[in-house]
Amino acid sequence: MAVSQTQVSPNDDQYSPIHGVYAAAVTPRRPGTQQIDLAASLDVIDFLNSHSLAGIVLQGSTGEFPHYDFEDRVRLAAFAGKRSRIPVLVSVAHSTLDGAVLLAREAAAAGAAGVVLMPPHYFRYEEPELRAYYLEFAAQVQDTPKYLYNIPFFANPLPVGLSVELLAAGAYDGIKDSSGDMAAFETLKAARANRPFALFVGNDTVFLKARSSGADGVVSGCAEAVPELMLGLERAALAGDTLRATALDTHLQQFIQWLLRFPVPVGIKAALAERGVPAGPLAAPLAPATLALLEEFRQWFRQWLPGILNAVK
Repeated sequence: MAVSQTQVSPNDDQYSPIHGVYAAAVTPRRPGTQQIDLAASLDVIDFLNSHSLAGIVLQGSTGEFPHYDFEDRVRLAAFAGKRSRIPVLVSVAHSTLDGAVLLAREAAAAGAAGVVLMPPHYFRYEEPELRAYYLEFAAQVQDTPKYLYNIPFFANPLPVGLSVELLAAGAYDGIKDSSGDMAAFETLKAARANRPFALFVGNDTVFLKARSSGADGVVSGCAEAVPELMLGLERAALAGDTLRATALDTHLQQFIQWLLRFPVPVGIKAALAERGVPAGPLAAPLAPATLALLEEFRQWFRQWLPGILNAVK
């Protein structure tokens, strides 16, 4: 069945200030330091702005936020807000509530279109503590759009029931769900009948299925390296062109299978560098066998990319 724009985002103009393909940006680091390379970061932002993306998400998992101190993160958000011509959402993930609140206030002051909050990281927290954390954050950050961020691969999982509860209460404006769990997605989608909110998928493996089923869009690591592919897939999904969407999704899954062979976001950084946008040094050294595999990936990507760019014209 054809999927129309209205079917995909039934009340988009009423409730969702964000929709479409957002790129999860990498954060280049200055070699031999723990400092963000601002010049290289602005090159990344310029590259993303040169495409028709809906926006950018800074300092999420692809952006390797744990590596950087508070001041550097604030500085990047400020520079990005001035540089970008498309909306910028800022992940304010932190191990403490106070840190997340302060990052959110700084991001809002820098003109961010909204902030994205994952559960506090490293230490384990159960659902009652997560509820208290998110409610207190919402109470202290009231003047900017706020989005939940569930990424159980790297942080405490955000239970879908708690997400629905927070969204239904109006404490948050939407959610980026990176679990890849389509059952959870369906639960979130059904919850919009009671109170509309922005529903974004954050796992590229299920983007086509979720977008065709009612997601407002995607926050995509792949869109950092191959925005053309993600945008082409989006257009095909919205047009109801099942044949084209399936073909493009096959290409996307090939790319993802390569990325899964490396620590996050090694493959994204390598692909971006192949496109002439240096992404900075890796966080940790790779084993010799992995380095050899990475070189194989680079060669594959060089051969694969021209066909992708031609396919999405």
